[in-house]
Amino acid sequence: MDENHAEIVSVLRRCCSVVSTAGVGNGFPDLVVGFRNVTHLLEIKDGKKKPSKRRLTDDESTWHARWQGERVYIVESVRDADALVRTWAKHAATPRG
Repeated sequence: MDENHAEIVSVLRRCCSVVSTAGVGNGFPDLVVGFRNVTHLLEIKDGKKKPSKRRLTDDESTWHARWQGERVYIVESVRDADALVRTWAKHAATPRG
């Protein structure tokens, strides 16, 4: 698990439903995030590490390539997570009522 995992989860939980799936393994993304009736998958990488240390593992690359649902988002910082939520908000479905 990347060092910034808990911080990113904490920020996302302010406005999203978040399940940490980092322990699932086999390349499965680190987070399942629900936002305004849409489920998103996120892979967390530590943006403070060298680019070579932020690459997807072989298992992650294979899983991402085979996944047929919505794209898997790669998040490297709290700032990335905030920007992603703002983007989702622009394109989100109407909240349930």
